Amino acid sequence: MSTPQGWEEIRAEVLRRISRRDWPPGAIIPTEEQLAAEFGCARATVNRALRELAGAGVLERRRKAGTRVAMYPARRATFEIPVIRLEVEGRGQRHSFRLLEQAEAVPPLAVAARLGLAPGARLLEVRTLHFADGKPFLYEDRWLNPAVLPEGLPPDMQATSLNEWLVKTVAYTYGDIAFSAESATPDEAALLGVAPGAALFVTERTTWAGDQPITSVRLAYAPGYRLRTVV
Repeated sequence: MSTPQGWEEIRAEVLRRISRRDWPPGAIIPTEEQLAAEFGCARATVNRALRELAGAGVLERRRKAGTRVAMYPARRATFEIPVIRLEVEGRGQRHSFRLLEQAEAVPPLAVAARLGLAPGARLLEVRTLHFADGKPFLYEDRWLNPAVLPEGLPPDMQATSLNEWLVKTVAYTYGDIAFSAESATPDEAALLGVAPGAALFVTERTTWAGDQPITSVRLAYAPGYRLRTVV
């Protein structure tokens, strides 16, 4: 077996050892220093892999008590940030989008608070309408922190949606997400072709890179949208 070096490979190897009962439920696993020496990588790489497994409920980590295999591993729903184009195409439909607006502005206080920014801080707002087979699919209202972008904005946001570019280009450390059913605002109703006040499925998501906010986005889906995930 080749020696794993990336955190994803280390995570997979730890899972293999747990599934083979090399490390049975309740067992304390080697320390980060020991695993880093075994795998020939930095301790931070091991730490990332173990944090991911602890977040998934596979491991239990306690200061000064070490890391042990969970006695009763939790089963948790997982959610990956989707590329909207692939989501639409996965439904057997043709995706297209229209960039509605791209402008630097002061975000609403609620957005600034979610991102941990002081009132008055300026971000880039990008509003996009996505279509499935030519019909409105979702309205995307995104506030973006340009300071975290590795090479600035994509050269042509008319050709590649900001959603797809961010998923492929900007790595996030963590985030939070909320789902709700909300009444369509007049603007959302006009864009999605529904009556004002119609029930919409809304996703609000914030992502971070370390201590730097990346983006806060609100996605309002046209009626009939259905979310699926795995447990």
